[in-house]
Amino acid sequence: MEKGKSLLVGLMVLGLIIGGGVGYAIGNGKDSNTSDSKMTTASSSAAPADGVTVGGAKMVRTLDIVDNAANAKNVTTVVAAVKAAGLVDTLKSAGPFTVFAPNNDAFAKLPAGTVDTLVKPENKATLAGILTYHVVAGTYTTADLRVMASKGETLTSVQGGILTPVIVDNQLEIKDAKGNMVTIETPDIISSNGVTHVITSVLMQ
Repeated sequence: MEKGKSLLVGLMVLGLIIGGGVGYAIGNGKDSNTSDSKMTTASSSAAPADGVTVGGAKMVRTLDIVDNAANAKNVTTVVAAVKAAGLVDTLKSAGPFTVFAPNNDAFAKLPAGTVDTLVKPENKATLAGILTYHVVAGTYTTADLRVMASKGETLTSVQGGILTPVIVDNQLEIKDAKGNMVTIETPDIISSNGVTHVITSVLMQ
């Protein structure tokens, strides 16, 4: 049940954090596995313009991560989780943030009753910890992540855990602390305070 709870929480947080913005690495340390690249303007030419569709809704640069996510039908579970964890104000702040947001199908993979348990008031702290494992300070587009993968660099989440960009058969994936490889379903969703990548599974630590 603990693993199930952690997975659900992470998915929720990611969904709410659909955003985009500027920057390249606030959450990373200065060790041999971490990028020393300086923050740049919202992925420069690699960042897409308005028009990326998520869950049937167009994501707009002028809206923040939370407001964009609230319009997408495929990340409603994450949005609900973010609210339950008390992270709405944080994800609506200036940031910038990079969010790896699990879609609703990712939550459906979890054991029955996991989500209902995590959103209970008494589990607020646990849920927040899971969700913030899916959030990284700074803006990392897929172009940035591919460069990091080629150098063997890692990301440090707001929660403190490590996430590793990896290229498999020329496809960018994210490896969590448990060694699970997670696929990015919809990349580079730009918001006013960051970038969101919708993923197909919950990241585990």
